[in-house]
Amino acid sequence: MIPAEKKIAVFGEHDARTLAQLEDVASRAERAALMADGHVGYVMPIGGVAAYRDKVSVVGVGFDIACGNAAIRTDLKYTPALAAHLPMFADEIQDVVSFGVGRKNRADDAPVDHPLFKSASWDAVPSQARDSLRTKARAQLGTVGSGNHYVDVFADEQNDVWVGVHFGSRGFGHTVASGFLALSQGEKWGRRVPEREVLLGLDRPLGQDYWALMALAGEYAYAGREWVARKVASILGGAELELVHNHHNFAWREEHDGQSVIVVRKGATPAFAGQRAFIGGSMGDDAVIVRGAVSPDERVTDLQRASLFSTVHGAGRVMSRTEAAGKRNWKTGKVLKPGAVSPQMMQEWVRGKSVILRGGGLDESPHAYRRLPQVLAAQQGTVEILHTLRPLIVVMAGADLFDPYKD
Repeated sequence: MIPAEKKIAVFGEHDARTLAQLEDVASRAERAALMADGHVGYVMPIGGVAAYRDKVSVVGVGFDIACGNAAIRTDLKYTPALAAHLPMFADEIQDVVSFGVGRKNRADDAPVDHPLFKSASWDAVPSQARDSLRTKARAQLGTVGSGNHYVDVFADEQNDVWVGVHFGSRGFGHTVASGFLALSQGEKWGRRVPEREVLLGLDRPLGQDYWALMALAGEYAYAGREWVARKVASILGGAELELVHNHHNFAWREEHDGQSVIVVRKGATPAFAGQRAFIGGSMGDDAVIVRGAVSPDERVTDLQRASLFSTVHGAGRVMSRTEAAGKRNWKTGKVLKPGAVSPQMMQEWVRGKSVILRGGGLDESPHAYRRLPQVLAAQQGTVEILHTLRPLIVVMAGADLFDPYKD
């Protein structure tokens, strides 16, 4: 644990580069924390949390604005009869839901007329880019993308069947983040610039415009995740009994120790007392439904305060994508440098867990991730596990798909 006088809290063990990123962010923040699944990111580490005084960090929220998790508990039970149909369900999920870069939602009931497309917040997009961005966002709403984004089907300890999804605001959020990163460095919208932290004051027009579009991207991500999760539940033939839903790349206005601050969570899940969250492991590990810790006398603990009422968003990487999968020539597919994970290693792990996998690359193999129970143990005292979810089906984009919008 980094000394408390620095107003930094660290959960779990981390490498020097990740801790250095946190120290750098904390030098500009009121307080900061690092969750146990943390690893190196762009400027701010993944798993990082930072509180600012009436300012927001564009690069802190990140390029995949409002990336998050949603889980639906259905009225279905995991039975031998349902188990026999899992391969068919996996194929249908892969066919009906759009995975991969730049994909459009092909479904007849795609939410193209969602009210968010009429929001006044679109006026914060420069006029020359507004119509094209709205058109792209409309086409992509309810698509999952690639990278570590997924659709899973689980069974809990009572054999209740759950659907879980993980993705964010797709090309819409990426364009907004890139645009304001450029504007904050004095460049034009659409110009590519270095990933640098510039804090936007929320009392200034630029900060207010970013905040409005960040919030709209949050609404967009919520709508997309809920559409996909409900679509998959309908494929299974189940009805929705409860929904657990959270962003983990976002900024919120909150009160901490009597002070109003802007809290940026980059790969970290809000975990106020009693607040529920769905946290995934990897394609071959259990996931969990948790809630922010609640003490018998309803007192808030020092650990909860230190975490800025946050917890992990997943298991956390221990290998970069290149370390796990190696390097390839994207045109020819030729292996330029082998990675640490082979197809046989990944397939043996997934088969050993009896998971039906569709898609997924070596960079997403369980070998590339920490084990979720370990990172949750490091967060003990901040969250409580309500359900453990055993994966039955995992559907991701196919291997070797590049996605510029993944987190």
